[in-house]
Amino acid sequence: MNKIKENIYYIGVNDHELDLFEGQYIVPNGMAYNSYLIVDEKIAVMDSVEIKFGEKWLDNITEILGDKSPDYLIIQHMEPDHSACIDKFINKYPITTIVGNTKTFDMLHAFFPQLDLPNTLIVKEGEKLSLGTHELTFITAPMVHWPEVMLTYDNTDKVLFSADAFGKFGALDVDEEWACEARRYYFGIVGKYGMQVQALLKKASALDIQTICPLHGPVLTENLGYYLNLYNIWSGYGVESEGIFIAYTSVYGNTKKAAELLRDKLIEKGCPKVAITDLAREDIAECIEDGFRYGKIVLATTTYNGEMFPFMNQYIDGLIERNYQNRTIGIIENGSWAAMAAKRIKAKFANSKNITFTDTLVSIKSALKPENIAQINDLADELLK
Repeated sequence: MNKIKENIYYIGVNDHELDLFEGQYIVPNGMAYNSYLIVDEKIAVMDSVEIKFGEKWLDNITEILGDKSPDYLIIQHMEPDHSACIDKFINKYPITTIVGNTKTFDMLHAFFPQLDLPNTLIVKEGEKLSLGTHELTFITAPMVHWPEVMLTYDNTDKVLFSADAFGKFGALDVDEEWACEARRYYFGIVGKYGMQVQALLKKASALDIQTICPLHGPVLTENLGYYLNLYNIWSGYGVESEGIFIAYTSVYGNTKKAAELLRDKLIEKGCPKVAITDLAREDIAECIEDGFRYGKIVLATTTYNGEMFPFMNQYIDGLIERNYQNRTIGIIENGSWAAMAAKRIKAKFANSKNITFTDTLVSIKSALKPENIAQINDLADELLK
């Protein structure tokens, strides 16, 4: 069993059976459901796992404890991928004290209405729980990304058990770069709650954190400033990477040609990075991730039934529901008789904060013409100012 510290163990599981996390996010490298065990004078288990892996999880506990029983099950997050096996746990360890906050127990009774909880401990912000050598401090983190979420800080080993914060897609037996799938996870799942994450980071800044143990993804032990800085950028809706992102939809290829011509012009003029994607064919979560990664974005789409093309409409909805802000947007629209896309796009962002539209609008009637090529050149110049 994986030992994190002298008396802290990883007891989570990897899931390679899952096709869509939360029924919507593609996870080609699977998913990890993390759980941890602290063995001291008192024994604490940190969170449960997804329902399919209940027996494996309980076996992991038994492998370390043998016939001993945990004294506490600490519930940091009630989402079912972390709480679904609580009933199995209580059936095996009926005298264990269940630890959570008031909102935790409201949700626990909602998910398990028939479950008898003989021993419970309700904790509040800043309260401590001694296991012997280890002293745990509880940190509430409402709406990161559910209202009951709390984190736990081990004052002894300087470990932050971070719930879904600092999580990522991907099972732990797959070697992959952290930031890409952590970014997609963050903006897909937590991204709406930047203000709440900023509040959590402020609390974390007062702690001496040497290890971060999230509920998804790897345990983080080195260069923690890198991860904390990215979370600060993401939750502050800042710009992570210099460059421009072009997102397009195209019915017969004419709008695609315009988007690709803009890409080529930007590269020719020295843009450090140009990312381009077809919204109809790429993972929408990846596209949302890139929309937040860069400070400038170009939306290129056709008029469709007096609106914009459906995939563009869906994409913009995905951005604005996550509080898209602090960005510059360029527009390429196409319409064979009444181009309406630019008007519809601007209306979509009417209530978004600090959105600046470029002065240059590329408006195509069916196919690219010399005046459109000139507009694309002007748009590239404006974006690179």
